Amino acid sequence: MKLLSIIGARPQFVKAAMIVDAVKRRNRGVASACHRIRHILVHTGQHYDHSMSGVFFDELRLPHPDHQLGVGSGSQGAQTGAMLERIEKVLLAEKPDSVMVYGDTNSTVAGALAATKLHIRLAHLESGLRSFNRRMPEEINRVASDHMSDILFCPTQTAVENLRREGITRNVFETGDVMLDAVISYRGKAQERKKLLQRLRVEAKEYALATIHRAENTDSPERLSELLETLASLDHPVVFPMHPRVRDRLRKTREFRHVSRVLQEAKNLRIIEPVSYLDMLALETNARLILTDSGGVQKEAFFAAVPCLTLREETEWTETLVDGWNQLVGTAQDKIRAGFEEIWSRSAKRNGHHPNWNSFGEGRAADRTVAVLGEAVS
Repeated sequence: MKLLSIIGARPQFVKAAMIVDAVKRRNRGVASACHRIRHILVHTGQHYDHSMSGVFFDELRLPHPDHQLGVGSGSQGAQTGAMLERIEKVLLAEKPDSVMVYGDTNSTVAGALAATKLHIRLAHLESGLRSFNRRMPEEINRVASDHMSDILFCPTQTAVENLRREGITRNVFETGDVMLDAVISYRGKAQERKKLLQRLRVEAKEYALATIHRAENTDSPERLSELLETLASLDHPVVFPMHPRVRDRLRKTREFRHVSRVLQEAKNLRIIEPVSYLDMLALETNARLILTDSGGVQKEAFFAAVPCLTLREETEWTETLVDGWNQLVGTAQDKIRAGFEEIWSRSAKRNGHHPNWNSFGEGRAADRTVAVLGEAVS
């Protein structure tokens, strides 16, 4: 069997790394060579510099991509169109039995379209997620990919129910979340990176971690300005790995001149370049709280038992809202500050209480996923 995975963005590298390892485990246990899985990696180049791509391949033992498409950045339409054209050529050359797409990016929907139009079996990892906000590009990507897919791998029961309400019930599998697999696999290595905190001049559980990257927040000068000024105004240390999209907005948009000055003068804000997966996991695990608009970071905060403030009005990961571990605060400064101060004032780990991971599986999602793919052609 030939399985072709299409990846292009940071979270997809992490998920694919878990699938790569699971394929190796399965192949070791299969006697017949014809039943082994040959795994082809296609990197669209959606994220392309070393901090956003190369370092993930280095840390996560991901093999060098079999095909590097080099699409790069661009508008939604231009980027997706370029990916679709180049992916189609790869699929025609490779003739895989199955194509797997991951998550909700432009790489996801481009891969789904290419495979569907060529009548190749399509599997979608992380199916069924819904924010119910159609203004999010990610929501459009995930809904479209789900409705094109032949095999749908859901991380939670909520995701299964979302698909059922849309009439999708065939070949739907609740496997658990491969991101939990990754956290369990790599948290030990992440904890070895204590020198990172020393370089940033912060102490464990005495800083907050912030990330901003969603188009709904970065494409609006008003929303982005308010978010950045809020981070700059907080009274405790905040580590802020700045996404290239945010840095680009600050550099090119005239409205942000004042904001750039505010950020430079902020005493408690530690602005750094994007970090690797292991460094990010170390920062998350040692933070007192996390502020983010990222779905993946919301989950990683939950898995690390670190309270999270989500800088959006909704979340596709509703399981993280249980017991207040994750709170939706939007972008209004007063609401963010109130949530921040409330969390900071109480114990970072709620006197040893940890959230329940059961909704996300037991850390064997990748093995379950690969087992289903193997059975599809056995």
